[in-house]
Amino acid sequence: MRMKTTFRSRILASYIFLIAVPLIVLGVLYYRTSLQVVREQAQRNEYEIVKKNNALMDTKLGMIEQNSQALFLDKDLFRIFSNLDPSNQAELFEADRQVSSVLGKYFTLNEDVYAYQLWTSYFTFGQSLPQGDPTQSDVYRKAKEAGGKLVWYPTYNFSSMFNQSYLQGGSLDFSHLFSATRYMDFSYLTNTTLEKMPPGAERPVLTISFKLDALKSLYEESFPEGSSYLILDSNDQVVASSDPAKITQNDKEPWLQQLQRQNSGTLRMKLDGKPVIVCFDRSAVTGWISVVWTPESALVSSLVPVIRTSSLLVAVMMGILALVLAYFMAGRITKPIKKLLSAMRSVGGGDFQTQVAYHSNDEFGILLYRFNRMNEQIRVLVTENYEIKLREQEAEIQALSMQMNPHFLYNTLNVMNWTAIENGQRELSKMLVCLSSMLHYTSRKDWGAVHLSEETAWMSNYFYIMSARFEDKFTVSYDIDPRLYEFKVPRLLFQPFVENAILHGFDQVDTGGAIAIRGWIEGDTRHFEIADNGRGMSSETVQAILYEESTSIGIKNTIARIHLTYGGEYGISISSEPGSGTRVRIRLPLHA
Repeated sequence: MRMKTTFRSRILASYIFLIAVPLIVLGVLYYRTSLQVVREQAQRNEYEIVKKNNALMDTKLGMIEQNSQALFLDKDLFRIFSNLDPSNQAELFEADRQVSSVLGKYFTLNEDVYAYQLWTSYFTFGQSLPQGDPTQSDVYRKAKEAGGKLVWYPTYNFSSMFNQSYLQGGSLDFSHLFSATRYMDFSYLTNTTLEKMPPGAERPVLTISFKLDALKSLYEESFPEGSSYLILDSNDQVVASSDPAKITQNDKEPWLQQLQRQNSGTLRMKLDGKPVIVCFDRSAVTGWISVVWTPESALVSSLVPVIRTSSLLVAVMMGILALVLAYFMAGRITKPIKKLLSAMRSVGGGDFQTQVAYHSNDEFGILLYRFNRMNEQIRVLVTENYEIKLREQEAEIQALSMQMNPHFLYNTLNVMNWTAIENGQRELSKMLVCLSSMLHYTSRKDWGAVHLSEETAWMSNYFYIMSARFEDKFTVSYDIDPRLYEFKVPRLLFQPFVENAILHGFDQVDTGGAIAIRGWIEGDTRHFEIADNGRGMSSETVQAILYEESTSIGIKNTIARIHLTYGGEYGISISSEPGSGTRVRIRLPLHA
């Protein structure tokens, strides 16, 4: 017998069908549209970062172009290479000193420059590297062929380029370099006459070399995890890459050949079966093209669960409401769905400001409220992601700008050092070198832990300057377990204690002061001790330094850094009595 169905059941089934199908379609469309909008926004962000990186590098490399052009009319270099006698060794070394000073004025302000040199067949002027005869290299040949035009030579293997086989396999910080070269035919303008170098004088080749790290640092810190990058010259030689094995090799993959025919842009494609977003931009200075590709999943992975969950939540809630209110709320169902559809289309078009007005507190009012909140959350997430990338670029540019001041100080100290040497003031020269090393140590960007050898080298420079200042009123001795040099310590760990010993412990003595620095290992703990035979201090003063507010900011800072880095069980203890000197002990974990 055929089963009868009631009108109520048919109406319920009709509502379920008519509402369920649009909900599924709308949910899928909303999910796909929102995901597409997020992908496009992420693609634009990544493209802007690639362009900013290229612009930043072009700015720094463009200074090389300008400074090398200025050298053509440098009076000192014109005089030196016009009159130099290659057979006179004394004259060569004096010329090398003068040339190094001239080149330093033009290129030391650029912190990415690794070496600046002038090559001739008889001598290499400037910074010394184990290059043998550089005039036999392909770098030199390219510069000669260019006839005075600046040539950017892509990354090369140092030992292979200069035929230094004994360096192969060694750990060199200059194993891979890229260089800017220019054939220098110097001239000099006097009044209205342009003087040129004598025909028989050899024209040198200017070579400015950069370590590969100058390019790597821009790309490895700017893009999401999982991204890859490649920098190619016009001949498809790899200048830099996230895959070290590709560096100096030729990469002629068809998709890269397609990018070589363009200057800048973005595209989506599949690499190794995975959809990726590719952003590329060509340098206006070097002509090299920078390519960055990131899996789409890495760009939108944090947002996909939110969008998927939100879509499912909307669909489930509306489906439940449709079943409960099918007979009674048909009219009220149509209007909210139309408003929601309109809002979804606006959001799909990229308008995350869209808000749906609602005037009731029933289920549909709650649904629209949740949609508004979800849309606002998506807008905040997209905005935050974009702003974070911008802040990272601004912070990097600001950090690069702030590094100019330390480099200005280094250059000033270098000039003062040369002046002291020329005037025979060897002691002053050594103090300036020590001070320069100390400034370099304290002004590095990375304030993480350092090897113990670096810390003791800093102390040696500090002790040398202070010993000269106080006319040898104290001596310093070391007794450190050699095994401790395998571990790292916080930077400037000993500075506040040795400073207090000199300035306060020895302030009432004229001679005979002694500072003993010891280090040993006990179990899983490293111990360091700084002891002096100065005037000492009372137990109340020790307590104030360790546990109360005091003027010993450096000691407070050191204690805080140890606690933050290693935990509260490690730190500093001070034992001292008036007239009996002071002992400071530092406890650090062996493995940290």
